Amino acid sequence: MILSDRTIQLMLKQKKLGISPLHDLQVQPASVDLRLGNHFLKIAGVGNEPVSMEVEAVYDSWESKEAIIEPHSFLLATTMETVQLPSYLTAFVEGRSSVGRMGLFIQNAGWVDPGFQGKITLELFNASSRPIRLNAGRRICQLVFARMDRAARVPYQGKYQGQDKAMGSRIFQDQWI
Repeated sequence: MILSDRTIQLMLKQKKLGISPLHDLQVQPASVDLRLGNHFLKIAGVGNEPVSMEVEAVYDSWESKEAIIEPHSFLLATTMETVQLPSYLTAFVEGRSSVGRMGLFIQNAGWVDPGFQGKITLELFNASSRPIRLNAGRRICQLVFARMDRAARVPYQGKYQGQDKAMGSRIFQDQWI
């Protein structure tokens, strides 16, 4: 079941759901808008050297009130807000339509696990033929919350728990099965 604005506001008031900092205007009919933070990452290097899932990737990291994402380029950014989900709630990260209409695709593997706490790392791709200026503090994506049929047996405790800025891939830490 997707949560309505009234349920989201009640859960925030009861501190069952955490989103901070948060302005009332960010709560939409069935979602909460999140704003772009000021930390960015871009995979370092030039040329055609492949990035490997076996070795930690190297990123250029910077903080700024704005960033330019070049055409057909990818970069990681963080949300301004820190999110705390209870063990019975999950969230989908969706791009805002107004942002997508400019050619900016926003992702976060599309999913935030129950029990996650931290800022959300956003995966940004400029699908247009022109650079796009990104401004920290601008509403850039939305979280859609869904109540699970029961609380997770083991809430999220993974390698991105507690992140407070954009975080690069940690796939190299995965166990092989």
